[in-house]
Amino acid sequence: MLLYETIADGLRRQIAQGTLRAGERLPSVRQLAQAHQISAATAVQACLQLEREGLVQARPRSGYFVHAAPSALPALPTPRRRAPGEVANPALQRLLELTQRPGLFPLHAAVADHSLLPQASLSVALVRTTRRRPTAALEYAPPQGDPALRRQIALRYEQTGTPMQADEVVVTAGATEALSLALRVATSPGDVVLVETPTYYGILQTVAALGLKVLEVPNRLGVGIDVARLDRVLQQTAVRAAILVPNFSNPSGSLTCDADKQALLASCARHGTVVIEDDVYGELAWSGQRPLPLRHWDTGGNVITCGSFSKTLAPGLRVGWLAGAAWTEALGRAKYFSSSSNASLPQLAVGDYLARHGLERHLRRLRRAVADNGQRMRDAVARYWPAGTRCSAPAGGLSLWLQLPAGGDGLALFDAALAAGIGISPGVLFSSRGDYGDCVRLSCGMPWDARLDQAMRQLGRLAARQTASAR
Repeated sequence: MLLYETIADGLRRQIAQGTLRAGERLPSVRQLAQAHQISAATAVQACLQLEREGLVQARPRSGYFVHAAPSALPALPTPRRRAPGEVANPALQRLLELTQRPGLFPLHAAVADHSLLPQASLSVALVRTTRRRPTAALEYAPPQGDPALRRQIALRYEQTGTPMQADEVVVTAGATEALSLALRVATSPGDVVLVETPTYYGILQTVAALGLKVLEVPNRLGVGIDVARLDRVLQQTAVRAAILVPNFSNPSGSLTCDADKQALLASCARHGTVVIEDDVYGELAWSGQRPLPLRHWDTGGNVITCGSFSKTLAPGLRVGWLAGAAWTEALGRAKYFSSSSNASLPQLAVGDYLARHGLERHLRRLRRAVADNGQRMRDAVARYWPAGTRCSAPAGGLSLWLQLPAGGDGLALFDAALAAGIGISPGVLFSSRGDYGDCVRLSCGMPWDARLDQAMRQLGRLAARQTASAR
């Protein structure tokens, strides 16, 4: 072995034996160098080797920390052959109302904490816009949205090699309105739409509100959309539209590979199914490498792409978009008849911020922070939660998906956490028929601190108590 490999092997054994446990800090580079009488460069090489193996994680200005031991991913129920049906999940309304209580520790909200967002720069942009363009800031915006903002949105996609024209972008009040408008244009009440399972409950609520029927296809944890099953479903049933989240699905954080993205596009085109792409988490790759959207491979105008700045800049500004090439005129009309237009000031301010600052520098910091926090939370699950708890290994996004040990009840844990002042999301919310009763979703959008550590400890105790009483 080379010298650095020998040092790495010793640390590897300590991790395997539990001498160095999940979440614990490795000896510093200086300590390793002194203890083994090696150079700092050799010590760094040893740590980098362990990082490449996924055993440790570098944290800026803090050193290297042991990752949680790889655990089994949460299991999906065996897919059941269900006829298309309405969303039949009463929990969607009742439970979401409970999470609106003030003062909850917000592990139920898949948003980035305000401390991770560019509040100061956006505040300056709002003030500058009000001062320099007071009339435009207070007048109606064009129904399709501010032209400068639409150019900036199109430019983000162009920078990934994905063609998009500013003229086809329609600005919306967040991604939820974008999805709703896309469905209104592409479907009629009673049509069948395909969704992933598990999927974001907001998609299910929108589908239910529009009187549509649903079919579900699995989003396999760590793999993404089950493309083979999707194709079989489309062969058997006339599906008007498919709402898909290939980049960091909520709640699992799974990323669908490029080959599968192209295959599912081909399948949908072959069966006359419109693809509505929810790309709201596309910029939040934990690796730092933004994956390509479905639109990148769309040559037939069969994809309507929806997105938002709510996860990356500011949720309260409510600035989202959709782009649908051949659907542009119909989408623009739907937006006009829905709400005429979005508020002018947020559009102008976000456009100003993007033109002056761009997104990359901010996104690099945000991605690192969320990835770091997600790993710390996975470490905390390994330390504090009952043995047998399974945890997803997201590729990006803002969520962790957990499956409790045998006998675990996500709803019971939700109630217990609520009583303790902690918000979590029970798994039943993420299915049209209330599946995933033994699962919960946690947000990893908050920076790690003593309060979050304490919340994870408390949730672990509640989960252990709840699963023990179920035996």
